[in-house]
Amino acid sequence: MPRRISIPRKSKYEQIPANRTTARFHAKLMKEGKKNLAERILRQALARAEFQAKRPGLEVLEAALRNATPIIEVKPRRVGGATYQVPVEIRGDRRLSLGVRWLVQSARKRSGKSMSEKLAAEFVDAMNGLGAAVKRREDTHKMAEANKAFSHFKW
Repeated sequence: MPRRISIPRKSKYEQIPANRTTARFHAKLMKEGKKNLAERILRQALARAEFQAKRPGLEVLEAALRNATPIIEVKPRRVGGATYQVPVEIRGDRRLSLGVRWLVQSARKRSGKSMSEKLAAEFVDAMNGLGAAVKRREDTHKMAEANKAFSHFKW
């Protein structure tokens, strides 16, 4: 047991992420703690999306995320023995995490060779308003619109 208090040292491998949204994508892509692999997959996917869309990669990512993030969702509320699906607005951090999660999940379900190809294709499709992540957002919004009559149950 050391007698001195240990001095906190910064690892030379520690990096501060350049962009918070890319950091979220790294975390969501990562499996079994393989951060370098997740970063490489995202970097290759952004390069492929940039080549396909002929726009900067981060711009493609931002547009895809904007089209895939939901604004409103339904939450079940129990009122007098009946359960109603009540539409509620989503907070900003949950909105972003849902968009990232849906983009990564729909990219994983795609058929393709590598994860970077699938992710790039999903980014380009989401940027153009197509793809499974955008469809999921539209379904969520439709369900909220259909249950608008129960919006007075939110509290």
